[in-house]
Amino acid sequence: MTDQNAQPSARPEPTPAPQPEPWMRGVAEGLHPVTGHLLRASEQIREDVAAAIGHLSPAEIWAKPHGMTSAGFHARHLAGATDRLGTYLEGNQLTAEQIAVMKAEGIPSESPESAADLIALVNAAMDRYDALVRGIDPARFGEIREIGRKKLQTTVIGIATHIAEHGQRHVGGMIAAAKLARASA
Repeated sequence: MTDQNAQPSARPEPTPAPQPEPWMRGVAEGLHPVTGHLLRASEQIREDVAAAIGHLSPAEIWAKPHGMTSAGFHARHLAGATDRLGTYLEGNQLTAEQIAVMKAEGIPSESPESAADLIALVNAAMDRYDALVRGIDPARFGEIREIGRKKLQTTVIGIATHIAEHGQRHVGGMIAAAKLARASA
């Protein structure tokens, strides 16, 4: 016998369908295809960083399982390197402050950054990258830029592409370090 006064059981909210990776989410309208794909790469980096470390404690983020580099270092370096490479993309050389930040990336801070702090740091660096990429006229992709004290030559598109490649390299390290730290906890 059923209770006519019983409330219908609450239906769980439907789980949103997983999205494809950013590069498969369609053409970025109004942008040169290369520019659009660089922005999609930035989107992928942001999503991967949040997924890799967003659920970790500071202890897990800064753990060095099996002596490997911590997920926190990968996040901090990804943000710092993106900033420095952005400076080269603009046609400038690094400032003394940027060099000092670079040297400190591997040094643990007194109070380790949280996942939210590191995700915000990466997002801020990627925001700057996105603005720089959006500002590049595709006719300037081949312009020469100089990197470092040795002033090694590359192109605008070379730096813009390398920022995305470099970011994914560190995302991969971050994912591995995060999984091992979580498994070791």
